[in-house]
Amino acid sequence: MDTDTGTDAGTGTGAVEPAAARRMWHLLEPVHAVVYYAPEAYEEAAALGYGTGERWPAYFAWRAAPLGAAGAEETTAAFHSFSPDMVARYVPESWRIAAPDAVLAARTRAVTRTYAALLGPGADAPGVAEAATLARRVAGAAVPAGPLSAANAALPWPGEPAAALWQAATVIREHRGDGHLRALREAGLDPVESLVSFAAIGAAPPEVFASRGWTPTAWEAARSRLAARGLVDAVGAATEAGRELRAQVERRTDELAAAPWRVLSDDEREHLAKALEPFWVAAIGSGLLPGVNTLGIGKV
Repeated sequence: MDTDTGTDAGTGTGAVEPAAARRMWHLLEPVHAVVYYAPEAYEEAAALGYGTGERWPAYFAWRAAPLGAAGAEETTAAFHSFSPDMVARYVPESWRIAAPDAVLAARTRAVTRTYAALLGPGADAPGVAEAATLARRVAGAAVPAGPLSAANAALPWPGEPAAALWQAATVIREHRGDGHLRALREAGLDPVESLVSFAAIGAAPPEVFASRGWTPTAWEAARSRLAARGLVDAVGAATEAGRELRAQVERRTDELAAAPWRVLSDDEREHLAKALEPFWVAAIGSGLLPGVNTLGIGKV
C-alpha cells in the first residue's frame, strides 16, 4: 500500500465556479457508485460472509467501514438519508460478520476487479494513473467536512491506479455529500424531509426514495410538515417556495464542493475530465447503475 498523499504539487487558479464542481461530480459519481452493483463486489462480499440477495448488507459494509466499527446511531447520522430502523438492520451486525479492516481490504479488491472487468487492459493505461494523480490532489485538498470524508481521507492509498482513482473519487464525493448535509441543515430540512422535498421537485419518483427505509407514515408526516411551511402543495408537488429552497440547497452544495478543485488549474481540471471519460463510459455502459436514482443526477 502506498501512503503518499500526492497533494504537494500544483497551486491551481484560486477560483472555481460551482458549476464546474457539479460537472466533475457528475463524472466522478459513476466511478464511485458502480462498485455497489458490480458482480465482482458481490463476490468479495459473499466471501466475507455477507448476504447478497439484496445490495444493502454489502453497501452498508463497504461505505461505513472507513468509520471503524461504528454503531447504528453514528452510521445513521453519517449517511443521513436512511431511516434509523433500516440502518439498525445492518449495523453493527456488519462488524460481527467481518471486521472493518477486512472489509476495507475486500473493498479495494472489489474495486480493482470491477474496473479490470469493465476496462480490460485499459485499467492499466497511462491515462488511469494520470487521472488518479490529479484526483488525489483534489482529494488531498478536501478539508474534511464530516465523518465520511474524514474517514476516507485518512485511509492509505492503494497502489493500483484504478483503485487509487476510485478512492480519490470516494473522498471527493463524500466531501461533497458532507457539504450537502450542511446545506440541508441550513435549509431546515431533516433527513426524511430532505427526501420528500427532493422528490417534490421531480428528482426521482417517491417510490425510488423508498429504498431509504422510511415508512409511509413517516413520509406523509414529513410531507405535512413541508406543506405547513408552504414548500409543497396538497398533492406533494413543490411550490415555488419549495423549488427555490431546493435550488438554494443545490447552490450551497456546489459552493462548498468547489473549494478542493482550486488545487487544479483549469487545464488540469479539463485533463482530468478527459481522462475520466473511459471510466464514466464504462460505468454507465455496463448497465449496472440504476437509470433513476436518489441523487437526481441529470435532473437537478
